[in-house]
Amino acid sequence: MDFTKPTIEYGDIWPLILVFAVACAGVIVEAFLPRERRFLVQTVLTGGGLVAALVGTVLVWRGLAEHGDGAARGAIDVEGTLVVDGPAVFLWGVILVCALAGVLLFAERRIEGGVSAFAGQAAALPGTEAERQASTRGLEHTEVYPLLMFAVFGMLLFPTANDLLTLFVALEVLSLPLYLLCGLARRRRLLSQEAALKYFLLGAFSSGFFIYGAALMYGFAGSMEFANINEAVRNDLGNQTLLLIGVGMLSVGLLFKVGAAPFHNWTPDVYQGAPTPVTAFMAAGTKIAAFGAILRLFYVALGADRWSWQPMLWVVAILTMLVGAVLAIVQTDMKRMLAYSSVAHTGFLLTGVLGVQQASELSDGEITSTQAVLFYLVTYAFSIIGAFAVVTLVRDSSGEASAFTRWRGLGRRSPLVAGLFAFFLLSMAGIPLTAGFVGKWAVFTVALAAGAWPVVLAAIVCSIIAVFFYVRVIVLMFFVDAGPEQGEVASVTRPSVLTSLTIAVGLAATLVLGVVPGPVLTLADHAGQFLR
Repeated sequence: MDFTKPTIEYGDIWPLILVFAVACAGVIVEAFLPRERRFLVQTVLTGGGLVAALVGTVLVWRGLAEHGDGAARGAIDVEGTLVVDGPAVFLWGVILVCALAGVLLFAERRIEGGVSAFAGQAAALPGTEAERQASTRGLEHTEVYPLLMFAVFGMLLFPTANDLLTLFVALEVLSLPLYLLCGLARRRRLLSQEAALKYFLLGAFSSGFFIYGAALMYGFAGSMEFANINEAVRNDLGNQTLLLIGVGMLSVGLLFKVGAAPFHNWTPDVYQGAPTPVTAFMAAGTKIAAFGAILRLFYVALGADRWSWQPMLWVVAILTMLVGAVLAIVQTDMKRMLAYSSVAHTGFLLTGVLGVQQASELSDGEITSTQAVLFYLVTYAFSIIGAFAVVTLVRDSSGEASAFTRWRGLGRRSPLVAGLFAFFLLSMAGIPLTAGFVGKWAVFTVALAAGAWPVVLAAIVCSIIAVFFYVRVIVLMFFVDAGPEQGEVASVTRPSVLTSLTIAVGLAATLVLGVVPGPVLTLADHAGQFLR
């Protein structure tokens, strides 16, 4: 049998290759560079690599016009395993911006008194002499930077995958670094390690469901490529039982990554236990990448079988919104409240997935589901990163203070920080003149156009419920007295320019997208449809 050399279109995928190369270079830095010089080198290397990849993404975006025509522009590369089209490149850009914000938060040292938020020696057991010595010497894990880059590489690969095997590889490359990062908190080590263990175990189970579903889909279609699966569905070939069970198992793996109910149980524990910079990066980046994969799987591979998977998504979307909104009410920890808020936002995004993808099926002026979901992901990413960046600043004598009782009267002691946090919460609540309002309007509109009015009705009810727990935090900060008889309260630590820049960018984006959403909506429209 003759060997045929594979063809790799480096000009289309070089931003991914660059991110992977920087991650590998970070590993080499850890192996050969003295410890005292690693922090600066890793920060510059990681930040520079992400900026270069972002520039490359813009160049690839501009070159999409040369591939294809109409609403679906792009190219199928690397022997059919990757698709570089408008939605994928749009998601690359958003993921890289979130990763840059993550690097800034990872590099923050002033808040912890000259060291990062990550453990000095992860292998040391909490409370042992080895841990105390690592803390005394001011050690820190600069390995977090190559781990972040490997996770970013998986996130970029996830919405670009054109077959189930590549999708699974991207899922694992994305997940494994995050499992490690979640267990590296400098303070509350046991809570952090418990979060990492829960995330790893549940993630392993979800990956098992995904790979089993991929095997069943291969049994149904005889191929793992999305185009061939779609062709098999159209021709009604094979065993429909294999198709339905395979779709269900694949959905479990993907819905787990976005934190949809009933696969959401890891979300509050991991968001609370992980270092807050990791939580901020993970909350935005993972959701963006996973929803890109969900859109491609359901629209490209299973687009001809909408009547089978749409009822499932109706139920999952409604259940996710209700679980997230209701359970967020009873939380007393800020990070857990934001975690359940994230679950609710997953339900809102699934509402957008139920919309109409083809612009030809809509009236003039209406937006497609792809456009709505892409815009919502942008608005949510900036709001959630900004909110968690503010959480890193609120501290008491034991470190970061996320308990509600510590936030009493924060608006009187630090009105600027409390006001910024309130603005991010109002955006997530969907209050007009914020980005969140336009995002919800977009996904609700496309779902109504597709006839999913029961899901939209449930989404409106859950949005009203969500307003309550967001406003409760605002009342706690500005209108609740923080007297000495109520115990210790938190204060705000002055951050360096790194965290300040992250908050400022999140604030500006949330405000501008709420007042002038047109440019980003137009950009999402130019992304077009997924290439089949």
